[in-house]
Amino acid sequence: MMEFSNWDILRNLLLAARWTVLLSLAAFALGGLAGLVLLFMRTARQPLLQWLARGWIEVFQGTPLLMQLFLAFFGIALFGVDVPPWLAAGLALTCWTSAFLAEIWRGCVEAIPRGQWEASASLAMNRMQQMRHVVLPQAARIAVAPTVGFSVQVIKGTAVTSIIGFVELSKAGTMITNATFAPFTVYGFVALLYFVLCWPLSKASQGLERKFNAAHRHH
Repeated sequence: MMEFSNWDILRNLLLAARWTVLLSLAAFALGGLAGLVLLFMRTARQPLLQWLARGWIEVFQGTPLLMQLFLAFFGIALFGVDVPPWLAAGLALTCWTSAFLAEIWRGCVEAIPRGQWEASASLAMNRMQQMRHVVLPQAARIAVAPTVGFSVQVIKGTAVTSIIGFVELSKAGTMITNATFAPFTVYGFVALLYFVLCWPLSKASQGLERKFNAAHRHH
């Protein structure tokens, strides 16, 4: 039987961790863009746009990410389209991320005092101008901490994509365990790598939240 050193195990896990990072970045960036569109729809004055955005958010927040992955991977294939695991994983995670970011940001927008809306309306600004020039710049400061905090959930969410065959950190851990018969060592390294990815973001989120609360108290 071939012997695997701890370095062999760690090196292969690090190679797989690249895909965890890339998938997280892609899902967070694309989900953020989609979430911004949903935010504008959710806060629009047109009931239809509000209804569509609310429906999207409730579907993706109210169903398990695992089920969304299955639907993306197997559902699209029903139409005769060959869906590679990375595409299904990226699509499902992007939709899932957009729903949560839209709600996080909506809460931040609603935290802006009503007087800011009224003051900008008195300057003859339309709804889009109010959002762009007055409300969003203020809401962005509030949103930084919870947004960074949610990025940790996106990284953890990539682990579920192993179920459709996408080889990221947790899937690689399973494959290496099958080859080495050293589950404690392998999954110990997997846990360590997830910690290295997530802990700095968690601390950054906490630090930003404390900074915002201190600034808010001074005002």
